[in-house]
Amino acid sequence: MTTMSVAEYARDCAAQGLRGDYSVCRSDFTVAQGYDYSAEEQAVWRTLCDRQTKLTRKLAHHSYLDGVEKLGLLDRIPDFEEVSAKLHKLTGWEIVAVPGLIPAAPFFDHLANRRFPVTNWLRTRQELDYIVEPDMFHDFFGHVPVLSQPVFADFMQMYGRKAGDIIALGGDEMITRLYWYTAEYGLMQEAGQTLKAFGAGLMSSFTELQFAVDSKDAHHVPFDLETVMRTGYEIDKFQRAYFVLPSFDALRDAFQTADFEAIVARRKGQPALDPATV
Repeated sequence: MTTMSVAEYARDCAAQGLRGDYSVCRSDFTVAQGYDYSAEEQAVWRTLCDRQTKLTRKLAHHSYLDGVEKLGLLDRIPDFEEVSAKLHKLTGWEIVAVPGLIPAAPFFDHLANRRFPVTNWLRTRQELDYIVEPDMFHDFFGHVPVLSQPVFADFMQMYGRKAGDIIALGGDEMITRLYWYTAEYGLMQEAGQTLKAFGAGLMSSFTELQFAVDSKDAHHVPFDLETVMRTGYEIDKFQRAYFVLPSFDALRDAFQTADFEAIVARRKGQPALDPATV
């Protein structure tokens, strides 16, 4: 992986018009949360949570809902230190504030050390339905609750530890797809084969969560690690495939036992699979 200094990354983000203040990043790309949110930002948070919770109570996997209850994220914009204290007792993870997207190397290092980066700013009321950059609502409401589940928490740490090595083999697109189709857009079976969602991209989306779980047009595919790593994905539209896990244990075990060197050697350079046909 190529490395970029904080100053270089800050200049690049400013040139792209990204919203966060990267000029105050520490060497690991973290920043202070700065809990000085306005009354309007608190109102936007409650609006987002109230609206989305009506859906997640019906469509989210129980592991996600358990995490929301244990961590307490709904009444006001979360204080990162307060949530970290609760999360650390459950799975040893903590929350670190970042100004938005950060480079791959520090992101993987944070995961490998059981630290989850969360953006410290929130979307506006005009962006309730869609925002280009991941914000605090996506990161906190979407990702953090399932980090309270020990098996998924272990998977995320393993991902952080191994991702850099897989990228060094030439598997950068493949390892990104695995994160996309699990941590971001993963579905999982509940008791009685009921289909529920846990991925952050779904948890934080009012429209796609309903589509992914309830629509007869959603394409549901049984989870297979190598197939996931080969399947292309959509950035700015609904996914054309959603991979369904039987359990978090299945995800952790598949990742732990996979021969990534062989997978990358076998598939590197091949075109991505069309998600509509997997």
